[in-house]
Amino acid sequence: MPSVLIADDHAMMRTGLRHYLEQDRSIDPIAETGSGEETLQELRKAQWDLVILDINMPDRSGIDILRHIRAGYPNTRVLVMSGFSEKQYAINVLRAGAFGYLAKDQAPEEFMRAVHTVLSGRRFVSATLSEMLVSALDEPTDQPLHAALSQREFQILCKLAVGRSVSEIAEELFISVKTVSTYRARVLEKMNLDTNADLTAYALRNGLVQ
Repeated sequence: MPSVLIADDHAMMRTGLRHYLEQDRSIDPIAETGSGEETLQELRKAQWDLVILDINMPDRSGIDILRHIRAGYPNTRVLVMSGFSEKQYAINVLRAGAFGYLAKDQAPEEFMRAVHTVLSGRRFVSATLSEMLVSALDEPTDQPLHAALSQREFQILCKLAVGRSVSEIAEELFISVKTVSTYRARVLEKMNLDTNADLTAYALRNGLVQ
């Protein structure tokens, strides 16, 4: 039977998701983690078929964890769940290798549909996200500025927006300070912004950070 790891820093959310998963007798085992580091430790201890991942973890961003899973555990699929709407994160998350993105305000039935879709090896896209992707083909100019960023550029944007310094980001991502500075310059250029404060203001305005 497929195994599922719930990675979310809110205990009530983990309890709720676990309740719905346990009603499905085809899924076992089920485990929980409450931080990015706990999630990585659990991945090192056991093989998981699916990680249900909150994008807003306390110690490491969900994007960081997702990239780590895709690089080190290619057989583990990831379904990202977030309080942010699809418009803010979904496209970047799918580009980073997630098999699906689901907003936390969706019904339990939609959650279980997403779980089974991803476990079957298919990507899950909600009706809302499907409409958004179709609209993007017709009206590309309506897309937010960050939609044009690469996976790594988007990752750097989110870290700069919450006040991480270039050296801190370099240490977290195991890349050089010069490389981070290069990405920062690209992000600012693509988004037509000048400073980190501008990035923070943009991220807050577009719901990328809380």
